[in-house]
Amino acid sequence: MSAEQHFPHLPHSIPTRTRREFIRDACCGFGGLAFASMLHAEELRNPSSINPLAPRIPHFTPKAKSVIFLFMSGGPSHMETFDPKPLLNELDGQKRPAEFGEAKYQFVQSDAKLLGTKRTFNHYGQSGIEVSDLFPHMATCVDDMAIIRSCYGDSVVHSAAEYELFTGRLTPGAPSMGSWITYGLGSESDSLPSYVVMPDPKGALPAGQPMYTQGYLPAIYQPTMFRAGDSPVLNLDLPEGVTLKDRKATLDFINDLNQSNLHQEDHEFSARMNSYDLAFKMQTEAPEVLDLSNEPQETLDLYGIGKEPTNDYGRRCLMARKLVEQGVRFTTVVSGGGTGNLMWDAHSDIEENHLRMAAHTDLPVAGLLKDLKRRGLLYDTLVVWGGEFGRSPEAEAGKGRDHHNLGFTMWMAGGGIKGGQVVGATDEIGLRAIEKPYHFRDIHNTILHQLGIDQNQLTYPHLGRDERLTFLEGKLIEDII
Repeated sequence: MSAEQHFPHLPHSIPTRTRREFIRDACCGFGGLAFASMLHAEELRNPSSINPLAPRIPHFTPKAKSVIFLFMSGGPSHMETFDPKPLLNELDGQKRPAEFGEAKYQFVQSDAKLLGTKRTFNHYGQSGIEVSDLFPHMATCVDDMAIIRSCYGDSVVHSAAEYELFTGRLTPGAPSMGSWITYGLGSESDSLPSYVVMPDPKGALPAGQPMYTQGYLPAIYQPTMFRAGDSPVLNLDLPEGVTLKDRKATLDFINDLNQSNLHQEDHEFSARMNSYDLAFKMQTEAPEVLDLSNEPQETLDLYGIGKEPTNDYGRRCLMARKLVEQGVRFTTVVSGGGTGNLMWDAHSDIEENHLRMAAHTDLPVAGLLKDLKRRGLLYDTLVVWGGEFGRSPEAEAGKGRDHHNLGFTMWMAGGGIKGGQVVGATDEIGLRAIEKPYHFRDIHNTILHQLGIDQNQLTYPHLGRDERLTFLEGKLIEDII
Protein backbone atom coordinates (compact mmCIF):
# COMPACT_ATOMS: atom_id res chain seq x y z
CA MET A 1 0.00 0.00 0.00
CA SER A 2 1.40 3.42 -0.97
CA ALA A 3 1.96 6.40 1.30
CA GLU A 4 -0.86 8.23 -0.50
CA GLN A 5 -3.32 5.47 0.42
CA HIS A 6 -2.17 5.61 4.06
CA PHE A 7 -2.20 9.41 4.32
CA PRO A 8 -4.27 10.78 1.43
CA HIS A 9 -4.61 14.18 3.10
CA LEU A 10 -0.83 14.92 3.17
CA PRO A 11 0.83 16.62 0.17
CA HIS A 12 4.18 15.34 -1.18
CA SER A 13 5.87 18.59 -0.18
CA ILE A 14 4.98 21.78 1.66
CA PRO A 15 6.22 24.99 0.06
CA THR A 16 8.13 27.41 2.26
CA ARG A 17 6.18 30.63 2.54
CA THR A 18 8.14 32.73 5.08
CA ARG A 19 11.70 33.12 6.38
CA ARG A 20 10.62 31.66 9.73
CA GLU A 21 9.33 28.52 8.00
CA PHE A 22 12.56 28.25 6.03
CA ILE A 23 14.67 28.34 9.19
CA ARG A 24 12.34 25.85 10.89
CA ASP A 25 12.39 23.42 7.96
CA ALA A 26 16.18 23.72 7.47
CA CYS A 27 17.11 23.22 11.15
CA CYS A 28 18.41 19.70 10.60
CA GLY A 29 20.65 20.91 7.81
CA PHE A 30 22.07 23.77 9.89
CA GLY A 31 22.44 21.42 12.84
CA GLY A 32 24.36 18.98 10.69
CA LEU A 33 26.69 21.75 9.51
CA ALA A 34 27.23 22.93 13.07
CA PHE A 35 27.85 19.38 14.30
CA ALA A 36 30.38 18.75 11.53
CA SER A 37 32.14 21.97 12.45
CA MET A 38 32.28 20.94 16.10
CA LEU A 39 33.69 17.53 15.20
CA HIS A 40 36.36 19.16 13.06
CA ALA A 41 37.31 21.50 15.89
CA GLU A 42 37.51 18.55 18.28
CA GLU A 43 39.75 16.73 15.83
CA LEU A 44 42.07 19.72 15.69
CA ARG A 45 42.16 19.87 19.49
CA ASN A 46 43.11 16.18 19.67
CA PRO A 47 46.75 16.01 18.50
CA SER A 48 46.74 12.22 18.20
CA SER A 49 44.14 12.46 15.43
CA ILE A 50 46.63 14.52 13.40
CA ASN A 51 49.94 13.18 14.70
CA PRO A 52 49.83 9.46 15.61
CA LEU A 53 53.07 9.95 17.56
CA ALA A 54 51.63 12.59 19.89
CA PRO A 55 52.05 11.66 23.59
CA ARG A 56 49.29 9.43 24.96
CA ILE A 57 48.10 8.90 28.49
CA PRO A 58 49.34 5.58 30.00
CA HIS A 59 46.86 3.04 31.36
CA PHE A 60 48.09 3.72 34.91
CA THR A 61 50.71 5.85 36.65
CA PRO A 62 54.09 4.98 35.12
CA LYS A 63 57.49 4.71 36.80
CA ALA A 64 59.40 5.22 33.54
CA LYS A 65 58.98 7.44 30.49
CA SER A 66 61.59 5.91 28.20
CA VAL A 67 63.68 2.79 27.65
CA ILE A 68 67.31 2.23 26.66
CA PHE A 69 67.94 -1.37 25.64
CA LEU A 70 71.62 -2.35 25.70
CA PHE A 71 71.49 -5.35 23.37
CA MET A 72 74.48 -7.69 23.71
CA SER A 73 73.97 -9.60 20.46
CA GLY A 74 75.19 -13.17 20.15
CA GLY A 75 74.57 -14.34 23.69
CA PRO A 76 76.84 -13.36 26.62
CA SER A 77 77.67 -16.20 28.99
CA HIS A 78 75.98 -15.97 32.36
CA MET A 79 78.72 -18.11 33.96
CA GLU A 80 81.37 -15.57 32.90
CA THR A 81 79.43 -12.42 33.86
CA PHE A 82 76.79 -12.31 36.61
CA ASP A 83 76.13 -15.93 37.69
CA PRO A 84 79.11 -17.58 39.45
CA LYS A 85 79.15 -21.40 39.45
CA PRO A 86 81.83 -22.88 41.76
CA LEU A 87 80.62 -26.43 41.11
CA LEU A 88 81.11 -25.95 37.37
CA ASN A 89 84.79 -25.26 38.03
CA GLU A 90 85.04 -28.35 40.25
CA LEU A 91 83.54 -30.50 37.46
CA ASP A 92 85.69 -28.96 34.72
CA GLY A 93 86.57 -31.59 32.11
CA GLN A 94 83.98 -34.09 33.32
CA LYS A 95 80.75 -35.30 31.74
CA ARG A 96 77.62 -33.52 32.90
CA PRO A 97 76.05 -35.47 35.80
CA ALA A 98 72.78 -37.13 34.78
CA GLU A 99 70.82 -35.49 37.61
CA PHE A 100 71.00 -32.12 35.82
CA GLY A 101 68.92 -33.46 32.93
CA GLU A 102 69.28 -33.04 29.18
CA ALA A 103 69.70 -30.00 26.95
CA LYS A 104 69.49 -29.50 23.20
CA TYR A 105 72.23 -27.53 21.51
CA GLN A 106 73.25 -26.53 18.01
CA PHE A 107 76.83 -27.72 18.02
CA VAL A 108 77.78 -29.30 21.38
CA GLN A 109 78.25 -33.05 20.94
CA SER A 110 76.74 -35.70 23.20
CA ASP A 111 80.17 -36.56 24.64
CA ALA A 112 81.07 -32.92 25.46
CA LYS A 113 82.68 -32.14 28.81
CA LEU A 114 81.83 -29.35 31.23
CA LEU A 115 83.95 -26.21 30.95
CA GLY A 116 84.89 -24.22 34.03
CA THR A 117 85.46 -20.48 33.89
CA LYS A 118 88.71 -18.58 34.34
CA ARG A 119 86.87 -15.50 35.54
CA THR A 120 86.86 -14.48 39.19
CA PHE A 121 83.89 -13.00 41.05
CA ASN A 122 83.88 -10.43 43.83
CA HIS A 123 81.19 -8.82 45.96
CA TYR A 124 80.33 -5.20 45.13
CA GLY A 125 78.26 -2.38 46.52
CA GLN A 126 76.19 -2.27 49.67
CA SER A 127 74.17 -5.16 48.26
CA GLY A 128 77.26 -7.37 48.02
CA ILE A 129 76.25 -8.82 44.66
CA GLU A 130 78.86 -10.96 42.93
CA VAL A 131 80.04 -9.69 39.54
CA SER A 132 82.75 -11.05 37.25
CA ASP A 133 86.09 -9.33 36.74
CA LEU A 134 85.00 -8.85 33.12
CA PHE A 135 82.95 -5.88 34.35
CA PRO A 136 84.95 -3.85 36.91
CA HIS A 137 83.13 -0.63 35.92
CA MET A 138 79.62 -2.04 35.73
CA ALA A 139 80.21 -3.69 39.11
CA THR A 140 80.38 -0.22 40.71
CA CYS A 141 76.74 0.36 39.64
CA VAL A 142 75.40 -2.92 41.02
CA ASP A 143 73.28 -1.23 43.70
CA ASP A 144 71.16 0.30 40.92
CA MET A 145 70.78 -3.00 39.05
CA ALA A 146 68.27 -5.81 39.48
CA ILE A 147 70.03 -8.89 38.11
CA ILE A 148 67.67 -11.56 36.78
CA ARG A 149 69.59 -14.86 36.74
CA SER A 150 66.68 -17.04 35.64
CA CYS A 151 65.77 -15.85 32.14
CA TYR A 152 64.90 -18.35 29.41
CA GLY A 153 63.64 -18.45 25.82
CA ASP A 154 62.41 -20.98 23.29
CA SER A 155 65.18 -21.16 20.68
CA VAL A 156 68.92 -21.83 20.43
CA VAL A 157 69.10 -20.32 16.93
CA HIS A 158 70.30 -16.71 16.74
CA SER A 159 67.65 -15.40 14.35
CA ALA A 160 64.65 -17.02 16.05
CA ALA A 161 65.91 -16.07 19.53
CA GLU A 162 66.47 -12.46 18.42
CA TYR A 163 62.94 -12.28 17.01
CA GLU A 164 61.57 -13.61 20.29
CA LEU A 165 63.63 -11.17 22.36
CA PHE A 166 62.42 -8.17 20.39
CA THR A 167 58.93 -9.18 19.23
CA GLY A 168 57.77 -12.07 21.42
CA ARG A 169 57.56 -14.36 18.35
CA LEU A 170 60.02 -16.87 16.90
CA THR A 171 59.35 -15.79 13.32
CA PRO A 172 59.66 -12.40 11.61
CA GLY A 173 56.70 -10.17 10.88
CA ALA A 174 55.59 -9.09 14.36
CA PRO A 175 56.23 -5.61 15.79
CA SER A 176 59.23 -5.05 18.02
CA MET A 177 58.83 -3.87 21.60
CA GLY A 178 60.10 -0.43 20.55
CA SER A 179 57.32 -0.15 17.99
CA TRP A 180 54.69 -1.44 20.45
CA ILE A 181 55.75 1.12 23.04
CA THR A 182 55.66 4.06 20.63
CA TYR A 183 52.27 2.81 19.38
CA GLY A 184 51.03 2.79 22.97
CA LEU A 185 52.61 5.99 24.28
CA GLY A 186 53.63 8.10 21.30
CA SER A 187 56.68 10.35 21.55
CA GLU A 188 57.53 13.27 23.79
CA SER A 189 59.57 14.87 21.01
CA ASP A 190 58.20 16.29 17.75
CA SER A 191 61.67 16.98 16.32
CA LEU A 192 63.37 13.62 16.87
CA PRO A 193 62.36 10.03 16.10
CA SER A 194 60.30 8.26 18.74
CA TYR A 195 62.22 4.98 18.34
CA VAL A 196 65.93 4.75 17.46
CA VAL A 197 68.23 1.78 16.79
CA MET A 198 72.00 2.26 16.85
CA PRO A 199 73.51 -0.89 15.31
CA ASP A 200 77.08 -2.07 15.67
CA PRO A 201 79.31 -0.88 12.79
CA LYS A 202 80.62 -4.42 12.23
CA GLY A 203 77.49 -5.39 10.31
CA ALA A 204 73.95 -6.76 10.35
CA LEU A 205 72.85 -9.50 12.73
CA PRO A 206 71.40 -12.95 11.86
CA ALA A 207 67.78 -11.80 12.31
CA GLY A 208 68.42 -8.66 10.27
CA GLN A 209 66.32 -5.51 10.43
CA PRO A 210 62.94 -7.33 10.79
CA MET A 211 63.58 -7.84 14.51
CA TYR A 212 63.57 -4.05 15.02
CA THR A 213 60.67 -3.09 12.74
CA GLN A 214 56.99 -2.28 13.20
CA GLY A 215 55.68 -5.52 11.63
CA TYR A 216 51.93 -5.24 11.02
CA LEU A 217 51.61 -1.95 12.93
CA PRO A 218 51.29 1.19 10.78
CA ALA A 219 54.60 2.26 9.24
CA ILE A 220 54.73 5.41 11.38
CA TYR A 221 55.94 3.21 14.27
CA GLN A 222 59.04 1.92 12.48
CA PRO A 223 62.48 2.66 13.99
CA THR A 224 64.95 5.21 12.74
CA MET A 225 68.21 3.36 12.07
CA PHE A 226 71.28 5.45 12.91
CA ARG A 227 74.55 4.94 11.07
CA ALA A 228 77.84 4.05 12.70
CA GLY A 229 80.60 6.63 13.02
CA ASP A 230 80.65 10.38 13.54
CA SER A 231 77.60 11.08 11.32
CA PRO A 232 74.75 8.86 12.56
CA VAL A 233 72.22 10.79 10.43
CA LEU A 234 73.20 12.10 6.99
CA ASN A 235 72.11 15.37 5.36
CA LEU A 236 71.12 17.19 8.54
CA ASP A 237 72.68 20.40 7.26
CA LEU A 238 70.81 22.57 4.77
CA PRO A 239 72.29 22.53 1.24
CA GLU A 240 74.41 25.52 0.33
CA GLY A 241 72.26 28.44 -0.75
CA VAL A 242 69.05 27.02 0.76
CA THR A 243 67.56 28.89 3.70
CA LEU A 244 65.32 27.46 6.39
CA LYS A 245 62.45 29.49 4.92
CA ASP A 246 63.07 27.95 1.48
CA ARG A 247 63.12 24.45 2.94
CA LYS A 248 59.88 25.10 4.87
CA ALA A 249 58.19 26.33 1.68
CA THR A 250 59.29 23.15 -0.13
CA LEU A 251 57.96 21.01 2.71
CA ASP A 252 54.61 22.82 2.69
CA PHE A 253 54.32 22.31 -1.06
CA ILE A 254 55.08 18.58 -0.74
CA ASN A 255 52.55 18.23 2.07
CA ASP A 256 49.86 19.99 0.02
CA LEU A 257 50.45 17.58 -2.85
CA ASN A 258 50.47 14.60 -0.53
CA GLN A 259 47.27 15.67 1.24
CA SER A 260 45.46 15.82 -2.08
CA ASN A 261 46.38 12.17 -2.72
CA LEU A 262 46.05 10.82 0.81
CA HIS A 263 43.63 7.99 1.48
CA GLN A 264 42.49 7.48 5.06
CA GLU A 265 43.83 3.94 5.46
CA ASP A 266 47.10 4.42 3.55
CA HIS A 267 49.50 4.00 6.50
CA GLU A 268 52.58 3.79 4.29
CA PHE A 269 51.79 7.11 2.60
CA SER A 270 50.99 8.75 5.96
CA ALA A 271 54.32 7.55 7.35
CA ARG A 272 56.14 8.99 4.34
CA MET A 273 54.44 12.35 4.88
CA ASN A 274 55.40 12.29 8.55
CA SER A 275 59.02 11.48 7.63
CA TYR A 276 59.28 14.68 5.54
CA ASP A 277 58.01 16.73 8.45
CA LEU A 278 60.31 14.99 10.93
CA ALA A 279 63.31 15.41 8.63
CA PHE A 280 62.71 19.16 8.49
CA LYS A 281 62.44 19.44 12.26
CA MET A 282 65.55 17.29 12.73
CA GLN A 283 67.54 19.76 10.61
CA THR A 284 66.83 22.40 13.23
CA GLU A 285 67.34 20.41 16.45
CA ALA A 286 69.05 17.05 15.83
CA PRO A 287 72.51 18.46 14.95
CA GLU A 288 72.91 19.77 18.49
CA VAL A 289 71.74 16.48 20.02
CA LEU A 290 74.02 14.34 17.88
CA ASP A 291 77.05 16.61 18.16
CA LEU A 292 79.30 15.38 20.97
CA SER A 293 82.03 17.99 20.47
CA ASN A 294 80.46 20.35 23.01
CA GLU A 295 80.35 17.74 25.76
CA PRO A 296 82.77 18.33 28.67
CA GLN A 297 85.90 16.21 28.59
CA GLU A 298 84.90 14.71 31.94
CA THR A 299 81.70 13.37 30.35
CA LEU A 300 83.58 11.99 27.34
CA ASP A 301 86.01 10.24 29.69
CA LEU A 302 83.10 8.81 31.69
CA TYR A 303 81.95 6.95 28.55
CA GLY A 304 85.45 6.12 27.27
CA ILE A 305 85.06 8.34 24.20
CA GLY A 306 88.24 9.25 22.36
CA LYS A 307 90.12 6.09 23.22
CA GLU A 308 89.98 2.46 22.20
CA PRO A 309 88.36 0.04 22.52
CA THR A 310 85.48 2.02 24.07
CA ASN A 311 85.15 4.97 21.67
CA ASP A 312 82.41 3.61 19.38
CA TYR A 313 80.12 2.06 21.98
CA GLY A 314 80.74 4.98 24.31
CA ARG A 315 79.62 7.45 21.64
CA ARG A 316 76.42 5.54 21.07
CA CYS A 317 75.68 5.27 24.80
CA LEU A 318 76.17 9.02 25.21
CA MET A 319 73.86 9.67 22.26
CA ALA A 320 71.28 7.43 23.93
CA ARG A 321 71.41 9.63 27.03
CA LYS A 322 71.02 12.78 24.90
CA LEU A 323 68.08 11.26 23.02
CA VAL A 324 66.36 10.40 26.30
CA GLU A 325 66.78 14.00 27.44
CA GLN A 326 64.93 15.14 24.31
CA GLY A 327 61.97 12.79 24.77
CA VAL A 328 62.87 9.83 22.54
CA ARG A 329 60.79 6.93 23.80
CA PHE A 330 62.84 3.80 22.97
CA THR A 331 66.53 3.49 22.05
CA THR A 332 68.42 0.28 21.26
CA VAL A 333 72.23 0.34 21.45
CA VAL A 334 73.67 -2.83 19.91
CA SER A 335 76.97 -4.43 20.90
CA GLY A 336 78.17 -6.95 18.33
CA GLY A 337 77.62 -7.07 14.59
CA GLY A 338 78.23 -9.33 11.64
CA THR A 339 78.42 -13.00 12.50
CA GLY A 340 80.21 -15.39 14.83
CA ASN A 341 83.11 -14.04 16.82
CA LEU A 342 82.24 -10.42 16.00
CA MET A 343 79.32 -10.80 18.43
CA TRP A 344 79.14 -12.25 21.95
CA ASP A 345 79.10 -15.61 20.15
CA ALA A 346 81.99 -17.48 21.71
CA HIS A 347 81.97 -20.85 19.94
CA SER A 348 85.73 -21.29 19.69
CA ASP A 349 87.24 -19.38 22.63
CA ILE A 350 85.09 -17.98 25.43
CA GLU A 351 88.02 -16.15 27.02
CA GLU A 352 89.20 -14.28 23.94
CA ASN A 353 85.68 -13.39 22.84
CA HIS A 354 84.29 -12.18 26.16
CA LEU A 355 87.42 -10.28 27.21
CA ARG A 356 87.27 -8.37 23.91
CA MET A 357 83.51 -7.72 23.94
CA ALA A 358 83.50 -6.70 27.61
CA ALA A 359 86.37 -4.28 26.97
CA HIS A 360 84.22 -2.53 24.35
CA THR A 361 81.16 -2.13 26.58
CA ASP A 362 81.94 -2.23 30.31
CA LEU A 363 83.06 1.39 30.76
CA PRO A 364 80.43 2.90 28.40
CA VAL A 365 77.54 1.05 30.09
CA ALA A 366 78.72 2.11 33.54
CA GLY A 367 79.21 5.64 32.25
CA LEU A 368 75.65 5.70 30.93
CA LEU A 369 74.17 4.56 34.25
CA LYS A 370 76.23 7.09 36.22
CA ASP A 371 75.47 9.93 33.81
CA LEU A 372 71.73 9.21 33.84
CA LYS A 373 71.76 9.04 37.62
CA ARG A 374 73.62 12.29 38.25
CA ARG A 375 71.31 14.14 35.83
CA GLY A 376 68.18 12.78 37.49
CA LEU A 377 67.27 10.82 34.37
CA LEU A 378 67.69 7.31 35.79
CA TYR A 379 64.60 7.93 37.91
CA ASP A 380 62.31 7.61 34.87
CA THR A 381 64.57 5.94 32.30
CA LEU A 382 64.48 2.14 32.27
CA VAL A 383 67.80 0.57 31.21
CA VAL A 384 67.73 -3.09 30.12
CA TRP A 385 70.86 -5.19 29.43
CA GLY A 386 71.00 -8.64 27.83
CA GLY A 387 71.26 -10.86 24.76
CA GLU A 388 69.08 -13.38 22.94
CA PHE A 389 70.35 -16.27 25.12
CA GLY A 390 73.33 -17.37 27.21
CA ARG A 391 76.11 -19.94 26.71
CA SER A 392 76.34 -23.66 27.45
CA PRO A 393 78.04 -25.14 30.54
CA GLU A 394 79.64 -27.69 28.20
CA ALA A 395 82.66 -26.95 26.08
CA GLU A 396 82.46 -26.60 22.32
CA ALA A 397 85.70 -27.10 20.36
CA GLY A 398 87.64 -27.30 23.62
CA LYS A 399 87.56 -23.65 24.76
CA GLY A 400 84.23 -22.27 23.50
CA ARG A 401 80.59 -22.41 24.57
CA ASP A 402 77.49 -23.07 22.45
CA HIS A 403 74.17 -21.16 22.38
CA HIS A 404 72.05 -21.78 25.48
CA ASN A 405 68.41 -20.74 26.00
CA LEU A 406 67.43 -22.72 29.13
CA GLY A 407 68.86 -20.30 31.67
CA PHE A 408 70.79 -17.03 31.41
CA THR A 409 71.07 -13.52 32.87
CA MET A 410 69.62 -10.10 32.03
CA TRP A 411 69.45 -7.00 34.21
CA MET A 412 67.36 -3.85 34.58
CA ALA A 413 68.10 -0.52 36.23
CA GLY A 414 66.27 2.77 36.73
CA GLY A 415 62.67 3.49 35.79
CA GLY A 416 61.31 2.43 39.18
CA ILE A 417 63.28 -0.84 39.33
CA LYS A 418 64.45 -1.86 42.81
CA GLY A 419 68.19 -2.18 42.39
CA GLY A 420 70.81 -3.97 44.45
CA GLN A 421 69.23 -7.40 44.25
CA VAL A 422 69.44 -10.74 42.47
CA VAL A 423 66.25 -12.46 41.33
CA GLY A 424 65.95 -16.13 40.37
CA ALA A 425 68.66 -18.72 39.89
CA THR A 426 69.99 -21.38 37.56
CA ASP A 427 71.13 -24.77 38.83
CA GLU A 428 74.66 -25.34 40.17
CA ILE A 429 76.25 -25.68 36.75
CA GLY A 430 74.19 -22.97 35.00
CA LEU A 431 72.26 -25.40 32.81
CA ARG A 432 68.66 -24.51 33.60
CA ALA A 433 66.62 -21.76 35.30
CA ILE A 434 65.18 -23.48 38.38
CA GLU A 435 64.19 -20.68 40.77
CA LYS A 436 61.62 -18.10 39.60
CA PRO A 437 62.18 -18.68 35.89
CA TYR A 438 61.23 -15.74 33.66
CA HIS A 439 60.48 -15.98 29.96
CA PHE A 440 61.04 -13.17 27.45
CA ARG A 441 57.30 -12.40 27.65
CA ASP A 442 57.77 -11.73 31.39
CA ILE A 443 60.61 -9.34 30.59
CA HIS A 444 58.34 -7.60 28.07
CA ASN A 445 55.44 -7.35 30.50
CA THR A 446 57.67 -5.88 33.20
CA ILE A 447 59.00 -3.25 30.77
CA LEU A 448 55.44 -2.34 29.75
CA HIS A 449 54.33 -2.18 33.38
CA GLN A 450 57.08 0.28 34.30
CA LEU A 451 55.87 2.49 31.44
CA GLY A 452 52.30 2.39 32.74
CA ILE A 453 51.03 0.04 30.04
CA ASP A 454 48.64 -2.86 30.62
CA GLN A 455 49.71 -5.73 28.34
CA ASN A 456 46.08 -6.68 27.76
CA GLN A 457 45.07 -3.19 26.65
CA LEU A 458 48.00 -2.63 24.30
CA THR A 459 46.56 -4.52 21.34
CA TYR A 460 46.25 -4.19 17.57
CA PRO A 461 43.79 -6.03 15.29
CA HIS A 462 45.61 -8.32 12.85
CA LEU A 463 44.23 -11.24 10.82
CA GLY A 464 41.10 -11.53 12.91
CA ARG A 465 42.56 -11.29 16.40
CA ASP A 466 43.79 -8.60 18.76
CA GLU A 467 47.55 -9.10 18.91
CA ARG A 468 49.81 -7.94 21.73
CA LEU A 469 53.52 -7.88 22.48
CA THR A 470 53.42 -10.59 25.14
CA PHE A 471 51.52 -13.07 22.89
CA LEU A 472 50.69 -15.44 25.76
CA GLU A 473 50.21 -13.41 28.90
CA GLY A 474 53.48 -12.43 30.57
CA LYS A 475 54.09 -12.44 34.32
CA LEU A 476 55.40 -9.43 36.21
CA ILE A 477 58.79 -9.76 37.85
CA GLU A 478 57.27 -8.46 41.05
CA ASP A 479 60.43 -8.68 43.14
CA ILE A 480 62.05 -5.84 41.21
CA ILE A 481 59.15 -3.37 40.76
